[in-house]
Amino acid sequence: MKNSIAIKAQNISKSFHISQDSHNTVKHRLFNIFKPSGKKIVPAVKNMSLEIMQGECIGLLGRNGCGKSTLVKLLAGVYPTDSGHITINGSTMLMNLGVGMSHELTARENIYVSGSVLGLKIKEIDTIFDQIVEFAELEGFVDTKIKFYSSGMAARLGFSIAVNAGADIMFLDEIFAVGDAKFQEKAIRVFESSWINGKTVILVSHSMDVIQQYCTRAAFLKDGELKFFGDTQEAINLYLKDNEIASETTAPALQEAQAV
Repeated sequence: MKNSIAIKAQNISKSFHISQDSHNTVKHRLFNIFKPSGKKIVPAVKNMSLEIMQGECIGLLGRNGCGKSTLVKLLAGVYPTDSGHITINGSTMLMNLGVGMSHELTARENIYVSGSVLGLKIKEIDTIFDQIVEFAELEGFVDTKIKFYSSGMAARLGFSIAVNAGADIMFLDEIFAVGDAKFQEKAIRVFESSWINGKTVILVSHSMDVIQQYCTRAAFLKDGELKFFGDTQEAINLYLKDNEIASETTAPALQEAQAV
């Protein structure tokens, strides 16, 4: 099992159809009432292939809009692919501001539903229920619907469920950027404990220190394409270089706008 594949994606792609409403004034709406708004196709992930081995911690790097979160949701099964195929070996849990949980259910109900999805029996969930709530620091909100939670509260609950219920594969989308300092310290301690051994983790983060410290390999994405997947430091270097190029490109335009 040590060298087995946890995730295999073959030629996957995903595009979104976005409406372009050019009728942004009352005048435009009146004179173009029978003219439909146009639609724009935005390719978020383009013909991507990768393999992630069991027990690896993989970092996903790239500027905002490069396709990181879309790729994570494809691999986690939240989005269907437009093309290609994904093979998952193990139970999965996506932690991204409560994605994967029903916002119409309470924390209590979500814990039991998520635990069942991860393969736990009711009695097993009963055993770990209190520690899930305690770790998430939600003792006073157990029977509150998730839709009334802040993004940090939802993230804490999702992280706590995955940690305590034992998901084989975890997708962490900016988990270190949400919640208060106390919760972030807890998340870091989880990564530094023996608990993470044997788990497969796909980590999205803009913190190069986090990526460098915990990731065995990293992927660099740009414009929906997988530009590099391998050595963590090399992926970080490509990401930093891309940010430098972007800064050099936008700085003159910004200076000109300010001058005007």
